[in-house]
Amino acid sequence: MQIDCVFSGGGIKAYAFIGALERVKERNLHINRVAGTSAGAIFAALLAAEYSIDEIREILFDLQVEKILDPPILNKYMSFIKWISLYRQMGLYKGEKFEEWIDTLLAHKGVHTFQDIEEDSLKIVVSDISLGKLVILPDDLQRVYGIAPKHFKIATAVRMSAGFPYFFMPKKLHYADTYSYIVDGGVLSNFPLWVFRRHNRDKRPVLGLSLSEAVENAPQLKINQSLDMFRALFSTMMRAHDTRYIAKAKEQHIVFLPVKQFNSLDYTINLEEKQQLCSIGYNEMSHFLKTWPK
Repeated sequence: MQIDCVFSGGGIKAYAFIGALERVKERNLHINRVAGTSAGAIFAALLAAEYSIDEIREILFDLQVEKILDPPILNKYMSFIKWISLYRQMGLYKGEKFEEWIDTLLAHKGVHTFQDIEEDSLKIVVSDISLGKLVILPDDLQRVYGIAPKHFKIATAVRMSAGFPYFFMPKKLHYADTYSYIVDGGVLSNFPLWVFRRHNRDKRPVLGLSLSEAVENAPQLKINQSLDMFRALFSTMMRAHDTRYIAKAKEQHIVFLPVKQFNSLDYTINLEEKQQLCSIGYNEMSHFLKTWPK
């Protein structure tokens, strides 16, 4: 059976997607189109490049995240410099090594730009904070920036989508005689389930994999001081667009993976924790597929 898949953001928690996809494979559900935000964009891009879930498991289990993080050179030797860098460059890490890593992986499958994959098979969500827009790549490249999708690197799109604010420096996108700052797609849509359901001409089931809780189970945020307020504002901003759509979709097409005990930005994650996340994904997907698709 052919399906489309949408992956949410969630940083390191995305290891749960591996177990979930292993269960999807066992059920002989074949993924046709993919979309994702942030960490979900990594999975979407690898699947669009025709990586198997076994290959993805091997790649991500071998990955040492700190090796694809690239702070400015002075930050390594003078700890106080990183706070100056954070202020001036708006991020702790440049993101160049991360983009190179993705580009190398895709190149192994002969994939570089959007013209190297099947048309309409991949959607990556980013946030343009200069224009104040949610942007879908490659769909909006020509309309918004006058850039031909066939020349745009998928690794760059993934780097943009996974550019968590203040962790990675914003990516500058040059076009015409100006540029935009692009950051994590999760700022405006962390779970773009709506991407395929608006124009699903083939009427394939759309399976959503979310690393956050169901809408009705989302905890009430406690706000006692200004830092709590900032976190609450940021969380609300990330969830508002998607929550409205998910409520309308009645959540029947979404697997909510319970991984809140893990830290999204814990790049020191060890092998045991990776396996725990995979097990959560596998078990939750097994339970979900007992009644899906109806």
